[in-house]
Amino acid sequence: MKRWQISVPASTANIGPGFDSVGIALDLYLELEVQRGCEWEFIPMSDAVQGLPSGKENMIYQTAKFVAKRYGFEDLPACTVRMISEIPLARGLGSSATALVAGIELADCLLSLQLSDEEKLEIAVSLEGHPDNAAPSILGGCVIGYYDDKVHHVQTPINNVRFLAVIPPFELATADARAVLPEQLPYKEAVKASGIANVAVAALLQQDWKLLGEMMKKDLFHQPYRQSMIPHYGEIAASLQDRAYGVYLSGAGPTMIAVIEEAQAAAIHADYQNKYPGFQWLLLACAAKGSCTEELAVEA
Repeated sequence: MKRWQISVPASTANIGPGFDSVGIALDLYLELEVQRGCEWEFIPMSDAVQGLPSGKENMIYQTAKFVAKRYGFEDLPACTVRMISEIPLARGLGSSATALVAGIELADCLLSLQLSDEEKLEIAVSLEGHPDNAAPSILGGCVIGYYDDKVHHVQTPINNVRFLAVIPPFELATADARAVLPEQLPYKEAVKASGIANVAVAALLQQDWKLLGEMMKKDLFHQPYRQSMIPHYGEIAASLQDRAYGVYLSGAGPTMIAVIEEAQAAAIHADYQNKYPGFQWLLLACAAKGSCTEELAVEA
């Protein structure tokens, strides 16, 4: 009886003004151990996935079922799935996207679809609506993308920096964070916002972290509207600016991330854990590789 391990990295999206289009894979993981069973059962093995649906209502199963139907299969063989996640839910670190990607990988291995990364990407982004979380979780590294019924993307590595995640002790639903955004921007402001985003992407591709940090502060697309939803955002961001290349709101929030020099990362992490003990502080790196599936040895 075959067994598989599926691993999907978290992601941080937007990276300041790269709204809905720029994401970076992070070395926090959702991991599934899958084996055939009598019925579908999802078993939480870590705190982050406690309370999630244990049967076919689970988002991972729902995605796998969608993929199966897309490729002409009416059903999936029942499995027991043990879930371990390091990714806090509803904190702006791509937890929903990792579940989608895990579901795609699950269908791929159970049905021997042999999907390419591009096929996985098209499925995931069609479900998400934008590529900034799912694309880096599938491909690894940093992905800059745009979706118009087809995914257009550029992938680039990230070197010599670490990502200091400041995670508040509360969830922020993406729908709530989107509700505070304006429906449209005046033309002149949209041109200005686009110019800022263009320079940010160029800085990212050249790994000019100081310039990227300057553009993060100038974002006009989402951060000015969402900051008020996060207590202490201004205070913590202002404090970190002196020690970091830049600070930005990860995804829809409420997590804030400081981009810091690799050589100073450990010292800065230790310092801020003591300054703000009410928050969770995680020192993360870019995950160079995206989602993967490994066939495990059969248990005796």
